[in-house]
Amino acid sequence: MSFTNNTITFPELIRLKRDGGEFSDEDIKVFVQGVKSRTIQDSQIGAMLMAIWLKGMSKEETLRLTREMMKSGEVFVWPDEWLVVDKHSTGGVGDKVSLPLAPALAACGCKVPMISGRGLAHTGGTLDKLESIPGFKVNQSVEQIKQILQDIGCCIVGQTESLVPADRVLYALRDATSTVDSLPLITGSIISKKGAEGLKALILDVKFGRAALYKDLDSAHHLARSLVTAGNNLGVKTGAVLSRMDAPIGRCVGNAVEVCEALDCLKGRGPDDLNELVSTLGGYLLWMSSHSPSLENGKNEIIQKLMNGEALKKFEDMLVAQGVSADVACSLCADGADYFQHMKQATHQTELKSQHDGTVLEIDGLVLAKVLHRLGAGRNKLDEKIDHSVGAELLVDMGQQVNPGSKFITTAQSSAHTNIQTSRKLWLFTAATNSRKSHV
Repeated sequence: MSFTNNTITFPELIRLKRDGGEFSDEDIKVFVQGVKSRTIQDSQIGAMLMAIWLKGMSKEETLRLTREMMKSGEVFVWPDEWLVVDKHSTGGVGDKVSLPLAPALAACGCKVPMISGRGLAHTGGTLDKLESIPGFKVNQSVEQIKQILQDIGCCIVGQTESLVPADRVLYALRDATSTVDSLPLITGSIISKKGAEGLKALILDVKFGRAALYKDLDSAHHLARSLVTAGNNLGVKTGAVLSRMDAPIGRCVGNAVEVCEALDCLKGRGPDDLNELVSTLGGYLLWMSSHSPSLENGKNEIIQKLMNGEALKKFEDMLVAQGVSADVACSLCADGADYFQHMKQATHQTELKSQHDGTVLEIDGLVLAKVLHRLGAGRNKLDEKIDHSVGAELLVDMGQQVNPGSKFITTAQSSAHTNIQTSRKLWLFTAATNSRKSHV
């Protein structure tokens, strides 16, 4: 099929980008509208995505693409007096930051319409984590989202049918065509959705390291700059924090176990690295939006809401508003709660032990995520089911001394599985042993 804007056909647009040309506003509009209406064949869209991956886009092209994608669907409009903010992470291992951050911001008086995604490959998805809680509904209508924000101040939901429909098509085809890591396509996907949320401020947690999409600081910096530029161009006050993603965040990796750790954070007893990331991202948002006079004041306010129970109460109310029974929500949020009274617990647990003495220097989050993925915690296609009970808890920290026989990790899976037994050969940890490095 040849889709045309009266002067150029779609195959000619593909050829233009393939040969390194620059798209005009009208060219971008033709592309996005054709994607949205499905008047362009998937093979042609795939060819265009590959041309963009190979030749890139200028800053102006990327901004045009982002704006046109945002305009492909509904753009939320909120009351002027609402301070509407959000956060986005580029993905990592053990990243449960959104779960305590959204209610903490709501406790500070913000409105947080957090539209999240599912896990793919080794990265975990916020929606998958929350669906570990029985009854939690990630799919909410626009009217329901507005009501939850009015009543509670935060919600964590999946992308609605009317929000950036062009991105749903492009996202699936990017995965199928191995163009996921294209800088302009990443920027268009992330910022178009955040722009459509009608935000006043957005903070981006851009990861770099072994377990991140971008492995080195320079490439992560380029991504952050592209995202921040596009966000500010759409009228959203946008900033970015670059954070290392080598080891997991916190001690738990997996869906249900990460919910447990997020609940602990909301009860004021989360791990230090998780608390630091939540308070830093939240503090930046409060400062950027002029709610707080400084970053330090913003961080302190977030910490206060985590410690005094106000953020926990917002989380409990959000659970009920999104389908969880009041009894279950109250039980999960109670001090000393037995989380697995309500969430599925794996039937088999395995403890792995160190084979050497020494000091833990590194923890490889990517390897751990890949092992858990094979055990059922992750998916390769968006429509695949996952096992929410699969997970792992780290029993050591970097810098900790270990001896032969020391337990360093507990894993949970639904069946007796050999992969985790042999995974010690996948070298989750690097330890200094007798003046040299070895793997345990």
